[in-house]
Amino acid sequence: MKIVVADASHIKFATLISETITESAKVRGTGIAKRTPEYVIQRLKNGNAVIAIDGDRFAGFCYIEVWSHQKYVANSGLIVHPYYRNRGLAKKIKKAIFELSRKKFPEAKIFGITTGLAVMKINSDLGYRPVTYSELTDDPEFWKGCQTCKNFDVLTRTNRNMCLCTGMLYDPKQKPSKPEPDLDKKSFERLRNLKQKLLLKKKKP
Repeated sequence: MKIVVADASHIKFATLISETITESAKVRGTGIAKRTPEYVIQRLKNGNAVIAIDGDRFAGFCYIEVWSHQKYVANSGLIVHPYYRNRGLAKKIKKAIFELSRKKFPEAKIFGITTGLAVMKINSDLGYRPVTYSELTDDPEFWKGCQTCKNFDVLTRTNRNMCLCTGMLYDPKQKPSKPEPDLDKKSFERLRNLKQKLLLKKKKP
């Protein structure tokens, strides 16, 4: 198993990556925007992605998106093929894309939005903190990417102030004087459940 910076040689995996993202969205039921093979190919070719390969088999993927004139970058599309799940691979991929982001865009704030409890915990371990959407990029093109999520109506109803996804941000200029308190999956689960109660009830009168 190896995790490498993606390039054009990995285009052959684009359709499988797209299908894996789509199937994961169906299983989870929320919080994953679908990505076409063409969209994935662009990320594979521009050097802003990492891919996990086991021999000649696709195992996992994550990519970088650049926003607001490189003031922000998002680590998006984290996916692990079902065969390789529950082996700690997601954490390794997330660490690799985080390090690539820091190397290529050292001044940028790194962010992501997710409903996945495991991803929230991984982000927290990397130094991200939960934030309001107002602290993320205001680039409308980023938020257009949420249109394929089944909860896009929640985002629009709240004027893009909140949704079921939790926004998390790493600011390279923010150096905490003392370690952040340890956050476990139960903490993020309580946050997610609270959002679901607030945002999903009474969607329509």
